[in-house]
Amino acid sequence: MCALRVVTFRSLYSLHRPVLRMTIHTGSVIPARDCCQPGPRRNALRWDMSPAEMQTMTDSLINRVKKVYDDIGAQHVEDVSVENTLKALANVKLEYASSRHVLDFLQYVCPSKEVRTASTEADKKLSEFDVEISMREDVFKRITALKEKIQDNLSPEEKRFLDRLVTLGKRKGLHLSNDVQEEIKRTSKLISELSIEFNKNLNEDNTYLVFSEHELSGLADSYINALDKTADGRYKVTLEYPHYYPLMKRCHNPETRRKMETAFNSRCKEVNTAILEELIQLRAKVADILGYSSHANYVLEINMAKNASNVSDFLDKFHERLKPIGDRERKYILALKKRECLMKGRLFDGRINGWDLPYYMNQVEQCKFAVNKDKLIEYFPLNVVTEGLFSIYQELLGLKFTEVEHAHVWHENVKLYSVQDAETGEEIGQFYLDLHPREGKYGHAACFGLLPGCRGPDGTRRLPVAAMVANFTKPRGGWPSLLQHHEVETYFHEFGHVMHELCSKTTFSEFSGTQVETDFVEVPSQMLENWVWEKEPLRRMSRHYKDGTPIPDDLLDKLIASRVANTGLMNLRQVVLSKVDQTLHNSPRADTAEVFAKHFQDILGVPATPGTNMTASFGHLAGGYDGQYYGYLWSEVYSMDIFFSRFKKEGIMAPKVGREYRRVILEAGGSVDGRDMLKTFLGRDPCQDAFFQCKGLIKSQET
Repeated sequence: MCALRVVTFRSLYSLHRPVLRMTIHTGSVIPARDCCQPGPRRNALRWDMSPAEMQTMTDSLINRVKKVYDDIGAQHVEDVSVENTLKALANVKLEYASSRHVLDFLQYVCPSKEVRTASTEADKKLSEFDVEISMREDVFKRITALKEKIQDNLSPEEKRFLDRLVTLGKRKGLHLSNDVQEEIKRTSKLISELSIEFNKNLNEDNTYLVFSEHELSGLADSYINALDKTADGRYKVTLEYPHYYPLMKRCHNPETRRKMETAFNSRCKEVNTAILEELIQLRAKVADILGYSSHANYVLEINMAKNASNVSDFLDKFHERLKPIGDRERKYILALKKRECLMKGRLFDGRINGWDLPYYMNQVEQCKFAVNKDKLIEYFPLNVVTEGLFSIYQELLGLKFTEVEHAHVWHENVKLYSVQDAETGEEIGQFYLDLHPREGKYGHAACFGLLPGCRGPDGTRRLPVAAMVANFTKPRGGWPSLLQHHEVETYFHEFGHVMHELCSKTTFSEFSGTQVETDFVEVPSQMLENWVWEKEPLRRMSRHYKDGTPIPDDLLDKLIASRVANTGLMNLRQVVLSKVDQTLHNSPRADTAEVFAKHFQDILGVPATPGTNMTASFGHLAGGYDGQYYGYLWSEVYSMDIFFSRFKKEGIMAPKVGREYRRVILEAGGSVDGRDMLKTFLGRDPCQDAFFQCKGLIKSQET
């Protein structure tokens, strides 16, 4: 089964939930290269602060930003202007976005537990401050006065920014009584604190299980050789993705899989279940105070979907269309299990368990499509995949990547790259790659926006910076880092978010990069996943790790054909998670384990493993996707339309289409509605046909 991928992990500190951003500290510049020399501009991000320095910087940042808000709020209402109100807010928001995230990002990546803890504490303090400044009634009154006063002479993005500030102020209850505002403020601060704790618990989880070689039967030598051993020669298997997912797909021993699946879906069960169920109640409380029927309706109001009813209709239609396919796939899997049980003399229990699903879905790929995963992985060494991925993105988007030598980074395995426009040579951004697991590190794959790519007060564009964080297997014991094909897909997906961050050319930090509607944010990255299912790009990013030979044609053809394997069950699983999220956030309170078990059984036809609660490790629900997880499916519909309607027709490596995509979709950031961007790029309203064609659910038609 596909891994959960937190693609753009969204923090709770901003009025409009940006991707996590990073800190600039003007007094401590770490130059990438002397500014008088050609090459990368200075990157002023620090990664060597002590916990004490982080505390001092946090307090200093809060004081600087608060002073600007105080000055704006102290103005006479009749004196407000674009300059002293709108631009002043834009400038302080840019400073905040450019001066925060060395403080809150390090909790996810720093090798030092003390620094991670200090980063978490800074995040809590800043998140409380976020609530404070988002609920400044005095500032809100100046904004509304400005909107009434200024009717003309605003650029489209200035008008959008002003409208956004008014909308967000009302969504914080700033038009209501002071007592109501205080209640919202107290509750919002608690929500922020609990969300940070939820994800800290997941990041710090270091559970591992111990198995004998016999218990790991079916796993490749490259997997076994990468495991640490105990004193008695057994193998330590962690719950990190590079360990968990290959085992669940390949291990022949059902008891080993059962133990792993139980442990994986029991991560932080006690503490995070309590946190999540409290979050659900607190979110519902705020929504009720503000006059919304549910938290889902509250968050969806500013998304493409607009309300929970539209999301429910969308998911129900998907479920209806996918159900017969899922039923057929489940029967086939049950037959595979029965045959294997008979062959190995095991008792057949007549059902598919949670620990059976990924294993037999992998068997389907082998039986129906004859994809040899052990052989395939040998052609995807990480360095080759990276080289091919870079080549494709550079050619497609008209860019050039250059590694920054002797870069200041947070861990020795992290690399920094400069991105230039291939035509003009202008540096447009920088990105970090942090690709291997380590203790205390963020456990999924994600893009973290660190500095926004928008216009500064002097009118020049600020250099955006982003980081891609992943957990691909480390090279060790003579084996290089070898990627499963689904990990290659993840790499392309997350790097798509990085490009969205770096190509952004907005006026305001509020709209920079991935700060689009939550149900549009996955569109650019999901669209770029398609390249890992096409022959030419696959050739570019693959070579055998020993002799450099290409993937044999028959293996390549089987891989591409296998894209439709398990289409029903894989997409129904997304429906399950989306329905769980919607159910939880359309309710004033919920038993999270019960809700998950019900939808898992009703939609997938698989019982949840007794004693587990998957939602306790469902990081999206505490990371900015609350009520909005459906956005993965919603976005994929649009991403497929883009790919098949433009790239597949005009050439998947066609520079003209790639440059237009960069200009219309990536550079615009959130300064334009997602639907309007789609209409501009497609030349029509989007539709769902391409999605279902790709999944093999309807026949392709020439248009």
